[in-house]
Amino acid sequence: MAVERTLSIVKPDGVRTNVIGEVFKRFESAGLQIVAARMTSLTKAQAQAFYAVHRERPFFDSLTTFMSSGPIVASVLEGEDAINRNRELMGATNPAEAAPGTIRKEYASSVEQNIVHGSDAPETAREEIGFFFSHADLVQGVRT
Repeated sequence: MAVERTLSIVKPDGVRTNVIGEVFKRFESAGLQIVAARMTSLTKAQAQAFYAVHRERPFFDSLTTFMSSGPIVASVLEGEDAINRNRELMGATNPAEAAPGTIRKEYASSVEQNIVHGSDAPETAREEIGFFFSHADLVQGVRT
């Protein structure tokens, strides 16, 4: 398997309910390394830009309102098959359909307020990482 990077976001509901450390612990326990992280807040316009791919979807306005409702923690995860491994850790978008033991099953309250975001493909990961981080922000050589 190739080592890859992916973006992860602990959404405003995860920050509010104080599960940032638990989410990060799950990444690290699964062998993913955090090579960049920062807490920030998105304006509505920034949230709209980040989720522009969903602009025509009926949930776009409520999603971007939610994502700009409080601080988030954006991070870059690195590891073998990082994108798929992160998505498995997160669980299904709808927490009612998520597998037991996944982040969303244990902590999410709804389809929209589902604690975490993760990139879904290598191209998306590159774009999403670039939205939050410059190349200089990414730590090199973390693995020992």
